[in-house]
Parts: sequence; structure tokens; C-alpha cells
Amino acid sequence: MSDDRIVVGTLAGSFGVNGDVRLKSFCADPEALADYTPLTRADGSEITTIVIKGQTKGSLIARVDGITTKEEADGLRGMELYARRDQLPSLPDDEYYHADLVGLMTYDTGGAKLGRVKAVQTNGADDLLEIISPSDKDTVLVPFTKVIVPTVDLASGRIVLDPPRGLFADEADTQDTPAAD
Repeated sequence: MSDDRIVVGTLAGSFGVNGDVRLKSFCADPEALADYTPLTRADGSEITTIVIKGQTKGSLIARVDGITTKEEADGLRGMELYARRDQLPSLPDDEYYHADLVGLMTYDTGGAKLGRVKAVQTNGADDLLEIISPSDKDTVLVPFTKVIVPTVDLASGRIVLDPPRGLFADEADTQDTPAAD
């Protein structure tokens, strides 16, 4: 998908037997997902109408055009929904769309390269940055908080981290260790 689209939610399967769906919204106001139509599904088809009917545990209940049966809804479970970037609101300086963080290089406060942001994971509390090491072998999950991530500079494509000691393996290797007797 191109950079002018941002994932705003996913289809989470059916709700009932009449073609209603469960939608997982990634919007600050979950119901705002319907305001960003038309949405593009990951398979390239377009959703022009979403009618929010209610909420259930962790998701919205909705009627979505093009989905009329339980089987169709279940067959689309996990399908990402994209909105055009120009449909979305501008964000304050200290907020970011996850898509803007993926691919940025991370550095520690001393300027050492830690790795590239592979993904941003949402766990219900704080978001986590999944950082892949420069060797492309290991990943580290870093809480996306002001304390640990003091600087996000989208213009220069870099993030500065102040991670807890030992979180990155290379960092632990460079720590002073007492000499053996």
C-alpha cells in the first residue's frame, strides 16, 4: 500500500448470522472509523458505507457494504482497512501515525545506532516499538513512552531512545564488567 494510506482498522469477523461484522478500530475515537469512508481493504476493494450499530468487547459492531453473510464476514477476518492520509486529522506535535514511525532508524542518547522500527504494536496500554537490530536478526520491543522515547524527528527520519539498561544485547556487551581474579 502506498504512503498516502494509513491503516485505520481491521475486520475482526462476524457478529451474529446476518452479515454484521466486528471492526477493530485504531482511531482515537473508535467510531470515527466510519467518518473516513471510503476505505480501501487490503485486497484493493473499497468500502463506501459503514453503519456503526454498537460495541462489543474490544470492537465495534457494524454493517459494512459488500458483506451480507456471516461466512463473508468470517472470511475477511484480519483484513486491514486503509484511509487516505488526507482524510485524517492533523496531529499535535507529540502524536504520530504508526505508519510514520515504521522504517525510522533509532539511536540511543549517545548517538549509537540501535536499529530500525519494524512495527508498532498496540497492547491496550502503551504502544510498543518493535526495533529490528542492524544485523536484521533480532527484534526488541520498546515501550513507546516519553521517558524511553524522548525524541521523534520525522523530518530527519530518526528516533532517539533512552532504553532501560540491558534491553539491547549490544548495549549489555559494552558495559563495564569486573575482571576475573
